[in-house]
Amino acid sequence: MSVADWGEGMGDGRSTVGLWRSVRPVAATATFPEDAASGRPARAGQSELELGCSWKPDRLAGSTADLPVGRLCPCDEQRDLCDINCCCDRDCSEEVALFTGCSIHSVSGNKQLCSWDAAHYSLDNTTQGLSELHSSVQKEMNSDVFCIQSQNRVDGLSYASPPLPTASNVGSLFNQFSNFIFGSGKNGGESSTAAPKPSSGYLYGDVMVTVGENGERGVLWLPVPGVTAYCLDTNPAAFLKNQISQCSRRLVLDRDCSTLPALSMVTYTDIHLLSAVAVEVTSVVQQSLDGTQTEVKLSGGENLNPVLLSPSLCANVVLQVGYVVKYNPAGEITNVTASLVLGSVRGDALPLEQEFHITYVQEGSEEVAVQYSGNPGYVVGLPLVSGRRTAEFIFTGIARSIDPRETLTILQSGEDQDCLHGPHRRSPILFGLDSVSGCTLRLEDAANCSLVSQVLLDVLRGPNYPQYVAAFGSSTPQNPLDWVPMKNSSKPREAQSCSIPLSLHLEIEWTRYGTLVNPQAQIVSVKEVIHTNTSNLASLSGGSSILTVSNSVTFIPVYGAALPGFRATPTLDAKLPFDFFFPFV
Repeated sequence: MSVADWGEGMGDGRSTVGLWRSVRPVAATATFPEDAASGRPARAGQSELELGCSWKPDRLAGSTADLPVGRLCPCDEQRDLCDINCCCDRDCSEEVALFTGCSIHSVSGNKQLCSWDAAHYSLDNTTQGLSELHSSVQKEMNSDVFCIQSQNRVDGLSYASPPLPTASNVGSLFNQFSNFIFGSGKNGGESSTAAPKPSSGYLYGDVMVTVGENGERGVLWLPVPGVTAYCLDTNPAAFLKNQISQCSRRLVLDRDCSTLPALSMVTYTDIHLLSAVAVEVTSVVQQSLDGTQTEVKLSGGENLNPVLLSPSLCANVVLQVGYVVKYNPAGEITNVTASLVLGSVRGDALPLEQEFHITYVQEGSEEVAVQYSGNPGYVVGLPLVSGRRTAEFIFTGIARSIDPRETLTILQSGEDQDCLHGPHRRSPILFGLDSVSGCTLRLEDAANCSLVSQVLLDVLRGPNYPQYVAAFGSSTPQNPLDWVPMKNSSKPREAQSCSIPLSLHLEIEWTRYGTLVNPQAQIVSVKEVIHTNTSNLASLSGGSSILTVSNSVTFIPVYGAALPGFRATPTLDAKLPFDFFFPFV
C-alpha cells in the first residue's frame, strides 16, 4: 500500500518510511482555527486540525473513540486554565513560549488496529530564545500480523457478558446467539439480504447467493447441528469450504410428514444460484427400513415427495444430501450436482438423523482433491487414512477412496442396535481416541452358525474393509512403503469347527518420529483381534436371550522417552614443530 494514499487531503506529499511503521506528516507548524463552540478567534501556535484542543469529557456528547486524536489532550486537567508544559492544551496559547518541554509528546488511537492516527507535539527554540510549538498528525501502522482491520462496533472492542441462562430465558438466548453464529434467522431461511456477487466470481469463504422465482435473493443453506444435536437450517455454505454435518430433527409424523420442508427433496434441489446455474439431481437412492439401498431411475415422472403411509410411518424422507460444486479458475460456479438418499421413518425411530455434505471441484482439474489427516504426522481427532491393494494397483500402489467417510470405521453405539438387523450406524476411527461400542445378538438368530458367523464378522468390520493403513496422515497411495498392512489374530475361546465372533478389537501402535521440537505421529502396527466362541452361548448371556457383541479400538504409544543427542566432544591432536625448543634442545 502506498504511503501517499493514506493522507489524501491532509497536507503535503512528504512521507517518511521506517522499519516498523510508515508515517506521513500533516502539518509542520501548529496554528489553531477559531473555536466554534466558544467563539474565540484563532490564535498563533494552534493547529488547523485542532491538534492542541483540550479534551474535556463534559463538552463531548459521544464516545471518545469517535473523536480524532487532534481533539484529545490527556494532560489538560484544568478547565479554562493553562497546564504547564501541556503542549496540546488550547488554553496555553500565550504561555507556550515559556514551555521548557512537552509533558506528552504524542496522542495515538487504538494500537490494536492495523493503522491509527497519532498526534505528535514538539518544541523548538526561536532566535529570541523562546519556545515554538510544532504539531503534526501521522498515520502509523501495526507491525503485528494479528490486528483489527476496521472497528464498526459502537460499544468498542469488548462485548458485554451475556446473561446467565435460566429456565425462563434459555429459549430466547438460544435464538439470539445461534442466529448470530450461523447467520440471520429472522426470515426463517427463506431469503437473505446478501448483496449480489459481482461477475468477477466468488472468493474463498464467500456466501453463495441464490435467486428465487420472483427474483428475490437468498443464500445456499447447509444444515448443521447448533448448540445441541438438532438441525439449524440457517448455516450458509461458504465457497471452497468442504463441509460434512450430521444433525437430528424432532418430528410429529402425522403433522410434519408432508408439510415440513426439511423432509422434502424439493427443498434441496429446487435451487438456482445467482450465476443462472440450477442444481442438477444426479442420483436418488431409496433406503428401506432394514437398510437396503436401491437406486431410483430418474425419468421425470416420479413422485418422490414425503407421504404418510400410516400414523407411524412416513416414506420418501430425505436422509442424506450431497452437493458437488464445480467452479472455474475465475471463481465462477459452472455446475452444481446433488445426490440424495431417501428413506422411511418410523415413529419409534425418532428423532430423525440427517446428513449433509458439500464438496468443491475445480473445472478441468486433472487431480482429484484428497483429504489428508496430517502433514506429515497424524493429528489427534482426524480419521485414519486407509486403503486396499487390488489387482489394478498391485504394482503401482494403494487404492483409496476420496470420500473421507469410506475409511476404517467402528460401530456407532445406539439404543437397541441389533447385530443382524440393520441399519448399522458407523463412525470413522479417529486417531488417538479410544472407542468402545457394540451391538446385540439374539440367540434364536444364531442357530445357523456358519451363516451368522460371516454376517456378524462383516457387520463388525464394516463395508469396504481396508487392508492397509497409512503410516502418516499425508502418505500418498503411490508409495506402498508408507502404508502399514493390517494383521489378523483370531482367539477362539473354545476349539470348535464353527465359531461366532463375540468381539472385534483393533490395536493400533504408534510412535513419534522426527525432531524433539516438532515430533510427528506415525502408525507402526495395526492388529485385528477377534474373540470367538462356538458353543454354550446361553451360558455367556447369563440366562438371557440377548448376547452383547463388542467392537473397540485402542491406540498404544510404543515410543520411549525422547532424549537429546549430542556429538562426542572433539579431542585435541596438537603437535609441536620439531624445532620448537631450539636452541635449548
